[in-house]
Amino acid sequence: MTTQIPVESIGGAHQHIAEADFAAFVERNLAPLPLDGKKVVLVVPDGTRSMPLPMVLRHVHAQLAGRVAEMTAVIALGTHSYMESDEIDAWFGVGGEGQPASLEEAYPGLRVVNHEWQDPSMIVKVGTLDAATIKELSEGAQEVAVDVEINRHVVEADYNIVIGPVFPHEVVGISGGNKYFIPGCATHDAIDLSHWVGALLGVEKVIGTQGITPMRRIINAGTDLIRNEKLALCLVVESGSGELEAAAFGTSEDAWAAMAQVAADSHITWLDEPLQKVIACMPTRYDDIWTAAKGCYKAQPAMADGGEVVIYAPHVTEVSEVHREIHEIGYHCIEYFTKQWDRFSDVPKGVLAHSTHVRGAGTYDAETGVETNRITVTLATAIPEEVCRQVNLGYLDPDSIDLEAEAKVPGTLVVPNAGEILFKLNSQR
Repeated sequence: MTTQIPVESIGGAHQHIAEADFAAFVERNLAPLPLDGKKVVLVVPDGTRSMPLPMVLRHVHAQLAGRVAEMTAVIALGTHSYMESDEIDAWFGVGGEGQPASLEEAYPGLRVVNHEWQDPSMIVKVGTLDAATIKELSEGAQEVAVDVEINRHVVEADYNIVIGPVFPHEVVGISGGNKYFIPGCATHDAIDLSHWVGALLGVEKVIGTQGITPMRRIINAGTDLIRNEKLALCLVVESGSGELEAAAFGTSEDAWAAMAQVAADSHITWLDEPLQKVIACMPTRYDDIWTAAKGCYKAQPAMADGGEVVIYAPHVTEVSEVHREIHEIGYHCIEYFTKQWDRFSDVPKGVLAHSTHVRGAGTYDAETGVETNRITVTLATAIPEEVCRQVNLGYLDPDSIDLEAEAKVPGTLVVPNAGEILFKLNSQR
């Protein structure tokens, strides 16, 4: 059980926090904590999230160095690909021109590790959520027991401090907080369950929801099984610039709650009319469709029936490097799977959930075998056309797209740095 501490926040939507003010905020909140001689884990995002990690970590490290017995940064991958050493260096701000030469030089005494979700020796079972509990938490969407398995560093720490941004999210409504533990530092069972419940409820209903969704209730209950101190430095980051707009420190639940409304105010754009076409220009931090699909998620609520989302990512060459099952099942609406459950019951639910999140709302007629989707999803990437068709997505040659011309077409929205800003209609307020 985490000790309750007062939550403090600074900044707000569309504000900018000066680094000196942020440094003072970090000192104010970390200095009084009884961390001397303790094992402390900093749970940080991977490179698919945008934030000024080196600046933030520099000030956190300054408050911990020389006090704690051990300090480890665990990269909360969930089941994303492990970050390579050069990617870690770039993400942590070392090795480049004008930067410290190494992690040790930048953050003395800090060990940096991936969440090694594929290594059983680095995983600890912390408990089980029984079927009745899951039924209650999921509002009847699922009734199945789930083992909660968590990264060993996280379980064995005295204090865990989540450090990461908060954005609208397709599975939990608003990301951040305990989501850095599950799915960030968990394994397939708990991850798959929460994602599948989100898929059953529907991405357009869930994404951007600011309260405690059924998926977050499951995540919170699983995180409660980690029996140590769980604190968080939750951030709202300006999309595109990486500037800090707001920050909160407290328990992993309270700090998240303080930033959820700020994230919604900052990262939801409200439109009067539905869009016929969105071209989501994906940054290079999304290196496969498994992650670059965020550009599609964030557009779906604002799409007109029959509209098209184009995931424009010329740098992307893979649908998924890790989750090869997506090549076998493709992208479909939820009914395509639930009405053929005998055919798909052995597929990891997290993969099924990803598939339905990308494809969006639709129907499937089991008698005729006809699937009808609300929107069209097209890939403008380096993925070959035959692979796009194989996974039931459209194909466009990215070289054929004139972004400037497309931006002038009525009903079309070209989104730079897509994947973080959510688009919704005023009629959905």
